[in-house]
Amino acid sequence: MALTRENFKYIIVGCVVVIIGFILMSGGGTEDPSQFNEDELFSFRRITLAPFLVMVGYGVVLFGILKRPKKEASVEEGNGSQTKVDSNEEVIDDKGYQK
Repeated sequence: MALTRENFKYIIVGCVVVIIGFILMSGGGTEDPSQFNEDELFSFRRITLAPFLVMVGYGVVLFGILKRPKKEASVEEGNGSQTKVDSNEEVIDDKGYQK
């Protein structure tokens, strides 16, 4: 089972969300080591938003890896040729019967 283009799109979007989460988590340091800025270090962005985005990004990447591609079913027509259709679609012949 190979990954499709749709799977790679989910994986790339998930990686971008993870990177954004880590960028939002960075910073908060000061130049003077004797000074501690509690409000900046323990802000909503660093403590809540950034870890949430990282976890959502990892979830999207996992979904992209595990998502199965749509299966295609081949249907033989009356003249001997085969037509590929998605398994979710109904195939109706020229007489109006479902195949």
